[in-house]
Amino acid sequence: MCFIFLLAMPLKAAAAPAVEAPSYILMESSTGQIICEQNAEERRSPASITKIMTLLVIFDHIGTGRVQLDSEVMTSAYAKSMGGSQVFLEEGEVQTLDTIIKCIAVASGNDASVAAAEFIAGSEQEFVNLMNQRAEDMGLTNTHFEDCCGLSESDNHYTSAKDVALMSRELITKYPQILDYTKIWMEDITHVTRQGSSSFTLSSTNKLLKMYDWTTGLKTGSTSKALYCLSATASKDNIDLIAVVMASPSNKSRFQDAMALLNYGYSVSALYEDANEERLPTIPVKGGVQEEAALIFKGPFRYLDIAGSDLNSIEKTISLPPEVVAPVKRGDAVGEAVYTLNGQRIGSVSILSDVTIDKAGYKDYLKKIWGLYCNL
Repeated sequence: MCFIFLLAMPLKAAAAPAVEAPSYILMESSTGQIICEQNAEERRSPASITKIMTLLVIFDHIGTGRVQLDSEVMTSAYAKSMGGSQVFLEEGEVQTLDTIIKCIAVASGNDASVAAAEFIAGSEQEFVNLMNQRAEDMGLTNTHFEDCCGLSESDNHYTSAKDVALMSRELITKYPQILDYTKIWMEDITHVTRQGSSSFTLSSTNKLLKMYDWTTGLKTGSTSKALYCLSATASKDNIDLIAVVMASPSNKSRFQDAMALLNYGYSVSALYEDANEERLPTIPVKGGVQEEAALIFKGPFRYLDIAGSDLNSIEKTISLPPEVVAPVKRGDAVGEAVYTLNGQRIGSVSILSDVTIDKAGYKDYLKKIWGLYCNL
């Protein structure tokens, strides 16, 4: 196990950041812990940070193998007609899904977003249905989408700073390859149409990439209704933060707000990590074809402290029953590692069976008896 301290233990909490945006949240991505927030569950128009969910649904489909990065995406007349931020795709133009993702993640292309939506779901509306279903599955109760790019100014197209942070967290933790796209500052793509080929430079809308050294992404958005929005991700000293600001009054202020939040987060945070790589004891199995089951931890444990606690005081206790009863499947939870700080439980990690053990039958008992007899 190890400790990552970003500062000497403070005598008092750092002053809250000065943020102009009326709605914001700062979250640590690996634990999901909220460091600070204001009006974070207030429903607001999201503008192009809508595309965070668009990208999440795209990567869900890549993850299932239904589409691939080298799949060819054709632009429809409807996709070409999108206003706002665009990469000027022509009707009938074919690009790989990889290039389309760059157009969305880097240049916030509305035309690229609709082209991807039609490719994956047949129509933008069907894709939006997938977006809303994904939001529902994630428990995002303050989110509803009307389009896939954020152009809608309908009162029925909304989300909240907290929901944006949660969908951002889902995207970067489940599909960390998205950061390969959102870190791009500028990159050329090639338009190939009936008129010939031409080069077009994608330029990131996320100016934080040049303003804040530890920026890794993620997405900007602005309309007259939404004002200026940003979901910003950063990584420093193995701590990954997500800062979401909504309705900042200006383009400049949203980036200043995000930097203030990120600086605050890194100033107060200390991360405790336990890789959980030590060997666990076996556990007796009652009534099984094997008498013992090997055990493993479900994964590492991470705890973010923002109170200046002494993380050397964290204690870990292995909690296991005397035995388990067959059948036991590999991956079944049979116990847990419990972590406490100053006597208070701060989290746990499940302990799993590393093997499948079937329930013993009549013949299995005969084999056991015969084995005992032969060893006499």
